[in-house]
Parts: sequence; C-alpha cells; structure tokens
Amino acid sequence: MQKKYLMTPGPTPVPAEVLLKTAEPIIHHRTPDFSAALRSAIDNLKYIFETTNDVLLFASSGTGVMEAAIVNCFSAGDTVIVARNGKFGDRQKSICEAYGVDVVDLAYEWTETVKPADIAKALAENPQAKGVIVTQSETSTGVLNDVEAIGKLVKDLPDTVLIVDSITGIGAVECKTDAWGLDVVMTGSQKGLMLPPGLAACTVSEKAWRAYERSMLPKFYFDWKKYKTNIDKDTTPFTPAVTLVLGLNEALRMLRDEGIENTIARHSMLAEATRKGCEALGLKLFAPADGRGSAVTPVWVPEGIDGKAIVSTMKNRYGVTIAGGQDHLVGKIIRVGHLGYFGEFDIITTLAALEMTLAGLGYEFEAGAGIKAAEAIFLSAQDSA
Repeated sequence: MQKKYLMTPGPTPVPAEVLLKTAEPIIHHRTPDFSAALRSAIDNLKYIFETTNDVLLFASSGTGVMEAAIVNCFSAGDTVIVARNGKFGDRQKSICEAYGVDVVDLAYEWTETVKPADIAKALAENPQAKGVIVTQSETSTGVLNDVEAIGKLVKDLPDTVLIVDSITGIGAVECKTDAWGLDVVMTGSQKGLMLPPGLAACTVSEKAWRAYERSMLPKFYFDWKKYKTNIDKDTTPFTPAVTLVLGLNEALRMLRDEGIENTIARHSMLAEATRKGCEALGLKLFAPADGRGSAVTPVWVPEGIDGKAIVSTMKNRYGVTIAGGQDHLVGKIIRVGHLGYFGEFDIITTLAALEMTLAGLGYEFEAGAGIKAAEAIFLSAQDSA
C-alpha cells in the first residue's frame, strides 16, 4: 500500500468535509434547496474575490471562463493588449485570435514578469484598445504579475476593460478586485477553492457590462447575460454541476472560517518554506525574485539529472505527485504546488521525497538540508504568531 500526496498546482487536494458533501444524495437543480445553495455560493465567492460586482458561476474548466471573458467583452476587429509570460497567457492570445480580435502582443520570457510600464506604453500607442488581458499567477511558471499596478493604468479608461486570469491566484495571493479596479477576474474550482475540476467563476464590473453591450462576438453557453438573469433569480440557465456547488459551499465555509487574509498568509508561508527548502538543496528557483507567487514553486532541474525521472520517481516510488514543466520547459523544471488545502507537513513530506529522489538519481547535496530549511520557516512563523 502507498499513501498518495497530490502536490500539483491543479487539481489540488480536496478536504474530506468537501468530499463528504459532494457524496450526499443529489438534489434537483430547480428546487428551493439548490437555489439556496447557489445563493450562498455566489455570496461567499464575492467575499473570496473581494468584490461587490456580479459573480457568475459556470460548469466548465478555467479555459471556459477565459473564452467567456473574451466573447462577452469584444468584437471581431477590436484591439486588445495581451501581456503573456507563460502557457496560460499564450492561451488568452490564442482565444483572441480564434475570434478575430486584433492582439497587441506583449510577449515576455517565461522567467520574466509583465512590466506595467510596457502596458502603459501599449495603451498610449493604441488608444483604441478595448481591453488588457493579463495573468496574475502563471501556473506554468510560478510568476506573479503586478495586477494592482496594471489596474491603476486601466481603471480610468472608460472603454478599456482589464481582464485578469487569477485561476491559480484567488485564495493564494492578494487580489482585491474592486480596490484595484479589476473588471473581470476568474478562477477555477480545482485550485484555491479546494474542489474537483468542473466549476469556474468570474467577476463582472459595471465597465465590463458596458463592454458586453458593445460586444458582437458569438456566444450562447457562455453568454454572461443568461447567467446574470438567472443567478439574480437564484437559478442557472443550464444544468449546473449540482454536487460541485454543494461542495463549493463547504469549501467556502472553511475559507471564511480561516479568513481570506489568513488564507493568503498561510500560502505565503508554505511558498517560502518550499523555496528555502529547494534552495538549501542547491536547486535554482525558476521565477524571478520580484515576481514569485504563492501557488506553485518551480525550480530548475540540476544539470545532469533527468527532470522527467524526478517527477516519475516521486510519484511511483514515493507517492508524491508534483508537476513537470510545460511546452519548451518539459524536463527542464519541476513544479511543486501548494495551492489550496495544504499545510506544513505536506511541504515537509514533499521535500523529503524530493531529497530521496535526487539522491537516488545521483545528485549530491547535504541530506536533510531541505527539510531543515523549511522547518526553520515554519518555526519562525510560529514565533511571530
């Protein structure tokens, strides 16, 4: 028998309380019981997003709300600035192009952060731009982009919406939707919300609703107005993921009990412990020092070591599933997720498995150094609490 640990940036572990809620007998979605559950979910999502704007809930993956944001805000031929420094920024560009939206492409190396000054320059050079799209927390790289600063650039532009992919940001890093002037912010259930995949949510500001009224792109299932009209009546336009909504309420109850500030602080501590643990083993962090998020820690694979073997050995020999690199980074980096239902001993266990795996692959380091470094972060957090 092997105990398994899921240490990826999505899907993430699901608490037993949430699993038990989703295992209860299913209810019909056109009943007062489900209406009450949906209303509770929407209200609590507003707390997590830190917004009073509309929150729409879809039965889809995160990519679904990415596409929804684009088709509901723009028309073919519109100019949209897309800032991308990872796989999911690339995906936003691809969706725009699929719908005939003209992209002003701000492409960065995956080891870089998006520069707000570049956004400002692009806006000055393209005053007709109808939108800016940026990823807050890049799952593929662990890079955290400064959407607060970008929000200040877009906030007072009446015809330009700011769309933020915070699919691995919400619940892990600070994201003040209203205070920062973010028009559309999105997340997925299998990340910080601690659910199985299958739900996605986004916020919609008044400015984004004005963009919706101008939008001429085709939409049916992802038509925002259908969702708002129905959610205002505590129902949904199409069959919802009933059991996931019930589980979502339990997960949101847990997050509210912890408090969003405490949730973000916990993720920051776990990320710092993971980074220090990896560095103590002589591993080089992938994300730049000025842009490291708290959802996932990517590190470069040491020279002479097979990156794919690290991932497979940790999973098959030790039961710890981490993620490898994506696209051109396959085999070059590994990614340790700590987004959602994680605590100190998940990090300790993962670092122990990483140490044993690296030792077995011939990498030389001081045994126990990673665990010791992580423990020091946790003990320091206890002392300051």
